Amino acid sequence: MSTKATRRGQAASAALVLVVALLTGCGLPAAGQPATGPPTTGPERVGQPPAGRATTGRPAGAAGSTDVTPSPAAAISYPATGGNRWSTAPAETASGHGDSGRLLRYRVSVERDIRGLPVADVAAAISATLNDPRGWTGGGTWRLRRVGAGTPADFTIYLATPGTRDELCQDVPDGYTSCRNGQRVVLNVARWVEAVPGYGAGLATYRQYMVNHEVGHRLGLGHERCPGRGRPAPVMQQQTLGLHGCVANAWPYPDGVRYRGPIGAYHDEIPPREGARPAR
Repeated sequence: MSTKATRRGQAASAALVLVVALLTGCGLPAAGQPATGPPTTGPERVGQPPAGRATTGRPAGAAGSTDVTPSPAAAISYPATGGNRWSTAPAETASGHGDSGRLLRYRVSVERDIRGLPVADVAAAISATLNDPRGWTGGGTWRLRRVGAGTPADFTIYLATPGTRDELCQDVPDGYTSCRNGQRVVLNVARWVEAVPGYGAGLATYRQYMVNHEVGHRLGLGHERCPGRGRPAPVMQQQTLGLHGCVANAWPYPDGVRYRGPIGAYHDEIPPREGARPAR
């Protein structure tokens, strides 16, 4: 074959490959991926929590009209243990939800070593969950309102690295779950980013469960079990460690009525602790 013919053949092959790539989407960036901005900083720093018996909880989630699109996982990185330094979100502009019941004020803080999850975005997702009428304000017992740094609060919700999670929870250090310890609601960033295998619902749903489960502990509620195969899991079930025949559910008031399961917990094995997540 002549040199000219060979070059014409190579050009035709390259054009064919390009057409196939355009038709199949191979090698092209996924559409609809939100961009993330620089991390927001704040003045708050958290020291060692007081010693004492922690009430532990296990994260999870559920779908709904208040879903906030999760940040692209590839843009998120964090060390195995951060420096226990925090950025705190400002107060929400609305007054929060709930027309009756006891008012509790909360802060949202993100550990500064976590990259790709701006505190404003995390706070928006958390407040959207807590303000949802299917959430804890749905029963008329509680009102919840996010406040900023320097304002008195009844509890603080922390998004922490796995190692700092262990420092703040002061329970059996597993680096995997989340917890509630006194006035601290501690969300493990590894679960916020990765959810758990076999959960069967989207990441936004898992995050909603994670928030509602741990805040439920702050409201004085204990663990519950699956009420029957194929039924929604109670939000106070340790859905991170297993659904036990139930299906994922993030809401305590999914239909305007408090949804519960039998009191108690399962003796599920906790997976290995999480390490660092490098930038990708």
